Amino acid sequence: MEFTIKTGSPEKLKRACIVVGAYAETRLTPSAEAVDQASGGVLSALLARGDLDDKAGATMLLPLLPGVDAERVLVVSLGAQEELNDKAYRDALNAAGKALAGLRGKEASVSLAEAEVPNRDLTWRLRQAARVVAAAAYRFDAPKKGADESAKRGIKKIQFLIPGKSSKALTTAVAQGLAIAEGMALARDLGNLPPNVCSPSYLANTAKKLGKDHKLKVTVLDKAQMSKLGMGALLAVAQGAEQPPKFIIMEHRGGKADDAPVVLVGKGVTFDTGGISLKPSAEMDEMKYDMCGAASVFGTLQAAAQLNLPINVIGVVPATENMPGGNATRPGDVVTSLSGQTIEILNTDAEGRLILCDALTYAERFKPACVIDIATLTGACVVALGKIPSGLLSTDDALARELTDHGQSSGDRVWQLPLWDDYQELLKSNFADMANIGGRYGGTITAAAFLSRFTKAYTWAHLDIAGTAWISGEAKGATGRPVPLLTEFLIARAGQL
Repeated sequence: MEFTIKTGSPEKLKRACIVVGAYAETRLTPSAEAVDQASGGVLSALLARGDLDDKAGATMLLPLLPGVDAERVLVVSLGAQEELNDKAYRDALNAAGKALAGLRGKEASVSLAEAEVPNRDLTWRLRQAARVVAAAAYRFDAPKKGADESAKRGIKKIQFLIPGKSSKALTTAVAQGLAIAEGMALARDLGNLPPNVCSPSYLANTAKKLGKDHKLKVTVLDKAQMSKLGMGALLAVAQGAEQPPKFIIMEHRGGKADDAPVVLVGKGVTFDTGGISLKPSAEMDEMKYDMCGAASVFGTLQAAAQLNLPINVIGVVPATENMPGGNATRPGDVVTSLSGQTIEILNTDAEGRLILCDALTYAERFKPACVIDIATLTGACVVALGKIPSGLLSTDDALARELTDHGQSSGDRVWQLPLWDDYQELLKSNFADMANIGGRYGGTITAAAFLSRFTKAYTWAHLDIAGTAWISGEAKGATGRPVPLLTEFLIARAGQL
């Protein structure tokens, strides 16, 4: 998709479609007023008749509107003007993006960024516009017999109409939004692939391709190398699987050589049966999404490299399947992690923390500015928070606030849960330094408490994305979250937000 910025009025633009906004009670944005005047009041008459719902994101498509040179006018509701907020603005953009993705034509102009969202400047509005409109056009290229007619549709060139002159800051904001959307698309593609395709080796090959395309340094460790290092926790998860595990390191070196990097660690369980502690069969197919933490690291690294951010970012992805088998880890086994700490495995379905703990120990060698791990870690997080925010736990309040603020700005929100030392008591084991589960209560917190034992050497935060990484039901598919949050966090750290 190609985005540009243009100033001017929309009614004389020869486009496949122009997009204008309208508020409840037939109030019009400036571009909609210009279209209404050109059409002799047709637009306001239709709105007065109630043809457009007042809810933000409702749409009305008008072909061949008199006095307007565009082939179609798409009117998008912004809701009540006095209630316009971040969500309503994004809902309108998402509706516009989906509508444009279903049209035939070469070029469209979108004027929604002229809507004045409280406490949000034009730079923010354009960054959101590019990201949301591009993400709304996402299609997964599913392996199906026959041509997909919908793939032939979609307007690929979009101009954002703005009041006043363009600037470098505004064009940068659009580029950032597009890079985030494309990073989300990569994360969604990886998540949506079937697990017989997206194996640990597939992720490793994807990393190598990403390295070639975006000048990332990529290192892939195999099982023998992991064993030599002493990654006993990760290999315990992998030992029941036929697919060989991979440990993937991707490095974007955009900052100075001695700048401490941000390290992103993504859980890469490409399919999770639960192992010997077998999961129920219902919806087990969705356990292909247990690598969405890893996918978000891929997407974020791509966005950072695409924007050439002047910051050092390292992605670390431990990748494996979790399968039952004659050689699979048993409940009651004790393993030694890379840190030297021993772990009693009471539940083999609590495997994500086992592969992450070795990756978190490995991250020490980079002397990081901070480490953020991202994982579809606990069903308890979905129970606690639903599927709207990701769970956030951290041993550093300043880092937690930073992530919370960027979650609010990007719309990729998080909610912080406590990580008090009291929870460490629940991980006691009679046979090892710790158990890998903490009992029935506070599962999201005890999982993070477990991980915190491997992060003493640096500033750390944990994102539990079990509720936000994918959608179930009829619209089933990966969401690409938390690529928007992570990328905006990196953009800000690079001083370009």
